[in-house]
Amino acid sequence: MGFRQWAYGHRDGQDGSRWSRALLVVPLALIAVVTVVDISVPPEVHLGPFLVAAPALTASFAGPRATASVGAVAVLAQVVVAVARTSIADLNHMYQIAALFLISAAVTFFAHLRVRRAAEMVRLRTVAEAAQRGILRPLPVRSGPLRIASVYLAAEEGAQLGGDLYATARTARGTRVIIGDVRGKGLAAISGAAGVLGAFRALARQEEHLPDLVARLDSSVTAHRIDSLNETQGGSDDQDIAEVFVTAAVLDIPDAEPELRLVSCGHPPPLLLRAGRVRTLDATRPAPPLGVGPLTDTGPEEDVFDFRAGDMLLLHTDGVTEARDGSGRFYPLTERVAPWPVTGPGPLIELLRADLLRHAGGHLGDDAAMVAVERLPGP
Repeated sequence: MGFRQWAYGHRDGQDGSRWSRALLVVPLALIAVVTVVDISVPPEVHLGPFLVAAPALTASFAGPRATASVGAVAVLAQVVVAVARTSIADLNHMYQIAALFLISAAVTFFAHLRVRRAAEMVRLRTVAEAAQRGILRPLPVRSGPLRIASVYLAAEEGAQLGGDLYATARTARGTRVIIGDVRGKGLAAISGAAGVLGAFRALARQEEHLPDLVARLDSSVTAHRIDSLNETQGGSDDQDIAEVFVTAAVLDIPDAEPELRLVSCGHPPPLLLRAGRVRTLDATRPAPPLGVGPLTDTGPEEDVFDFRAGDMLLLHTDGVTEARDGSGRFYPLTERVAPWPVTGPGPLIELLRADLLRHAGGHLGDDAAMVAVERLPGP
């Protein structure tokens, strides 16, 4: 076994990376410098206590094996200093050697705890990422005569899912699409997003008419909130759960007709890109957000818009239009998108993603979801 494997071991995980191996030169160089200087200075000067910095420094970036190795080298260096200056039996040097050994053992133990904690965090993050991918599944690139692209930008660093959501469902007539934004925060918002997506995937193929689908989604969100409140039983998350509702745009895009049907539940309107022009698809009678409950006796109503071959549809959440630059200006989505010479939903989403992050200085204040849908020519 070589020194590199002996010093780090296969269990040190990230501590065996290239940068940590390069940093190992620093404590070893410190030991060499302190040893040489300590032998050279007058007898009344003792630099041995500085050797403790070597294993302590190693523990901050390396694993327990590397820390123990550096600690052993530091103890050996202190022995060399003792022999060179007086004797290893000298009381002062004996105390320095004992103290260095104990401190090296302590920092090695702490390095072990740090590595184990880091491994636990990696496992937890892997499980969380798998759960997030299971909730917000990637959209298909093709769905009948449609090409689709999407992107999700989480405001929280390291997260892949927040309160925004999107999904598609293939039906006998065409493709149904939902994009939404859960109004809430924390785990309550993620739970709400999971509930909406699960209900949409289950109901999208059962309900023939789009308004009926939206009505059942509204009932599902309400039932999910009630169940969540019952589960918490007066816990600290009650207020977060009680405030959860979902703005959403639900679309039905048939394969055979050059049109789309839209029910807007308090959500930002989609944009239709056609021949270099951008049109906002405003709902005539938008429904209230999902989970608020019906405000009229008629229920949700749908609007029908042309959606021809070559048209591009851009769905988004308000995290896009409410992104601010350094001076506090909102992102002008319609103005930015109009002049772009896009050749498909993928390039459109990539341009929009890069431009949005550039506008916001690389960090969004809220989650942002974007879905682009293009109708292809032909049957």
